[in-house]
Amino acid sequence: MPMPHRTFKQVIKRRLVGKEGSERTRELRLILAELPNYKNGPYADLRKWVQEQLEETRTRARVVHRDSISVRREGAAQVAFVGPPNAGKSSLLQALSQIQIKTGDYAFTTTRPVAALTRLRDVLVQLVEIPGLIEGAAVDRGGGRALLGVLRGADALVVCHEAAGPEQLATIRAELERSGIALPTLVVATKVDEAPAPAGSLGVSILDEDSLLALRDAIWELTGLIRVFVRRPGDADSEALPLRPPATVAGVARAIHHELEAACRGARIWGPSARFVAQRVGREHVVADGDTIEVLVR
Repeated sequence: MPMPHRTFKQVIKRRLVGKEGSERTRELRLILAELPNYKNGPYADLRKWVQEQLEETRTRARVVHRDSISVRREGAAQVAFVGPPNAGKSSLLQALSQIQIKTGDYAFTTTRPVAALTRLRDVLVQLVEIPGLIEGAAVDRGGGRALLGVLRGADALVVCHEAAGPEQLATIRAELERSGIALPTLVVATKVDEAPAPAGSLGVSILDEDSLLALRDAIWELTGLIRVFVRRPGDADSEALPLRPPATVAGVARAIHHELEAACRGARIWGPSARFVAQRVGREHVVADGDTIEVLVR
């Protein structure tokens, strides 16, 4: 008499924890051989579920074992969300961007990088969720080399872990270090509605809007960008322009159009870098976050 199917499913899940690629495929095939070959009923459904897991594993292997995985850059900065499997990355990305992502309470729900744009301080920033990294990613376990390659192209990292499992951080940090990836990093503890955030982590819950707002602010600071607001002569409206500091008036003109940089002779400035309202400054004046700038041309 086989064990109850619900119990068997829990046993299967435990056997699959930490396994990926060919190792996971072998384990799933062993499980299929152990399952009763019933045509109908709960065990037939369980066999179908295991077969689906096997197909997903094969699909994931085809995706993540390519020599490279490219993510087309969009927005003013690219921030990658990285962490162990089932760390809540997909839920965070969905909450921050409104993109619809497959989520689940099991590992490896995401099988390839997922990119989404979000607006932070009036600036579009690209968030990229990386599939869960596991120990050995730096030597390509779980297709880790391709995934780590995506991280190398990012401007900053948000390292996610469950609030109840801070020990997961050590594995992720070790794989990043082995891969020589050293980027501005924010550590986020997810699911703080279930457990408190450990020291050194920003606690976030998708059920708590205030924590999501705090995360948005922290990600903006992580990008290192500043905003200046460009005003055209005679126009009261202005638009946000993201820049990397230090930035000058000439750099602002160049960001708008290279021909404008050539014609630029200075600017009028309203804001933190101005000594008084509508101060006239030269091309080499260093602008500050929050400045409003009217570029003057010859």
